[in-house]
Amino acid sequence: MDDKILFVIPAYNEEKNISKPINDVRANFKSADIIVVNDCSKDNTKEVLRELKVNYLDLPVNLGYSGAVQTGIKYAKRNNYDYVIQFDGDGQHLASEALKLYEKIKVSDANIVIGSRFLEKTGYNHGSFRKIGTGLFSRLIKLITRKKITDPTSGLQILDKKTIERYSQPGQYPEFPDANLIAKMIIDGFKVEEVSCEMAERTDGISMHAGVLKPIKYVIKNLYSLLIISLIKIFRRSSKNG
Repeated sequence: MDDKILFVIPAYNEEKNISKPINDVRANFKSADIIVVNDCSKDNTKEVLRELKVNYLDLPVNLGYSGAVQTGIKYAKRNNYDYVIQFDGDGQHLASEALKLYEKIKVSDANIVIGSRFLEKTGYNHGSFRKIGTGLFSRLIKLITRKKITDPTSGLQILDKKTIERYSQPGQYPEFPDANLIAKMIIDGFKVEEVSCEMAERTDGISMHAGVLKPIKYVIKNLYSLLIISLIKIFRRSSKNG
């Protein structure tokens, strides 16, 4: 395998989980490199990373999920990687499934391949609230772009060089890089595909969407972004016709 592939793993207070994805990648995707972005964790995440002897970036302030992932993407751009695989630090993503994404992007003209929990029936247990949100976002993307994306909230994705370049730019990687970002990329001419993937359940720690207010904020911001994106698309169409 001649391609330079980088797993970008954001981590915030994942001392109990972070060894699992690192050991998984090392065992099942040996040709790839790893960069963990320690998002100013308050627990012993950094000490665990040192013990594992894995490359990591230690952020001096907490940037949140998107800021941590974009930091890793910028690192990939600076070091001339061909592909980035976005991979969660809580142990839910599996390296053997990530390999499917790489195989798909190599035989297609896709810029982004998403690991979908819903393209085919899997054993993943999706909470009721998140299931409703995922279905809503999927329908909105289809309405805006005419492209069906079954799992727009999946964080397991592979990005090609063109996408790495785009996401590295200021303002091109939003706070919640999910349905809104996928819709924008499709409208801007990037090709997005999906591959059915199995995922594990989080066993320790707290999800970034835990609680009541965080999920509500997440949904509202995504809906607002999708509205803006749809208006931009309408404006572009009107300008061309005019």
